[in-house]
Amino acid sequence: MSIVSEKMYQLGSKRSEIRELFEYGKKRIAEVGKENVYDFSLGNPSVPAPDCVRETLSDLISGDPVSLHGYTSAQGDAGVRAACADYINKTHGTGVTANDFYMTCGAAASLTISLNALAGEGDEVIVLAPYFPEYKVFITQAGMKCVEVKCREEDFQIDFAALSAALNAHTKAIIINSPNNPSGAVFSPATIEALAALLRDAEAKYGRPIFIIADEPYRELVYDAETVVPFIPNYYDNTLVCYSFSKSLSLPGERIGYILVPPKAAEHDAVYFAVCGAGRALGFVCAPSLFQKMVPACLGMTSDISVYKQNRDLLCEALTAYGYKVVRPDGAFYLFVKALEPDARAFGERAKAHDLLVVPSDSFGFPGYVRISYCVSTDMIRRSLPAFEALAKEYLG
Repeated sequence: MSIVSEKMYQLGSKRSEIRELFEYGKKRIAEVGKENVYDFSLGNPSVPAPDCVRETLSDLISGDPVSLHGYTSAQGDAGVRAACADYINKTHGTGVTANDFYMTCGAAASLTISLNALAGEGDEVIVLAPYFPEYKVFITQAGMKCVEVKCREEDFQIDFAALSAALNAHTKAIIINSPNNPSGAVFSPATIEALAALLRDAEAKYGRPIFIIADEPYRELVYDAETVVPFIPNYYDNTLVCYSFSKSLSLPGERIGYILVPPKAAEHDAVYFAVCGAGRALGFVCAPSLFQKMVPACLGMTSDISVYKQNRDLLCEALTAYGYKVVRPDGAFYLFVKALEPDARAFGERAKAHDLLVVPSDSFGFPGYVRISYCVSTDMIRRSLPAFEALAKEYLG
């Protein structure tokens, strides 16, 4: 009999496919040099944090260290939560308060807390493929069933016929990630209106609330003026917003974000207290104090995302010219590219021969593609283009 949890052992002994590729890249860099490896594996922002981050942190650390580094309230500093509420109200015309927010250690903590807060016996959570692979880990660990529904392949928008077929009396929630990792797709206001109508009909049919869990680390990362990212609580009451500052402020290693339980959500107080209870049970109380206190001064700020737009446009134009099928992303910093053979993992292995590190899509629930993270230097992208062209010629001649 093993002395450890077999489920936890399997999760710990085998990293995610993304992390495995990232570790391979580090070994390859040691062998042939950083300039010869084109690592597109990890969604790690390459643009520095905006000046407000450095300036605010500098001011904070010159103050009282006992107060600065001490515990906040379990759900987060009241002043920070009030600042988040004020910003959301001004930006989206809502009526949220500090008592609707729970500060977290990034989006992963937000998601795991939210899922555990909602979990009941026999419940199911729908994910829209392609989706971030850890969703399945978070859902199953919360004791619920993960149900995959594929988006439309031509544009990675919601396939409402498939979604309608998946809804049933056990559906507790659906995770929405827009802008999306890995496709970069943004769900339009019309799409969110249709989704809200479908879910309200399902709630009436099955006699229970169905929540949207809005995973929003990429909310501000859109590049064209005509692209609108809907604020989902304005369309659907039963929404939990899971936000992270990791991508907008280029702070992935600092792990700071929040959960918003909008006041119109069904049984709001019960849901909020369940969020607090799940945070307690999972050990996610009192998010890092220093970075909580940085948040108010930096709300609404972003890193220089024009770099990502330049990278997107450069890659889209070049890869399309080489013969790759690319659906132009509206946001985030990923390209979802059709592999040049049915087996995406085999394609990824052939890419490695050119020191191109791209993530096969099987773990994203949408086989036959690879994800390219373009949150890298523009210079690296330019240097990688001959390798992408050579790889295409192996397949297309």
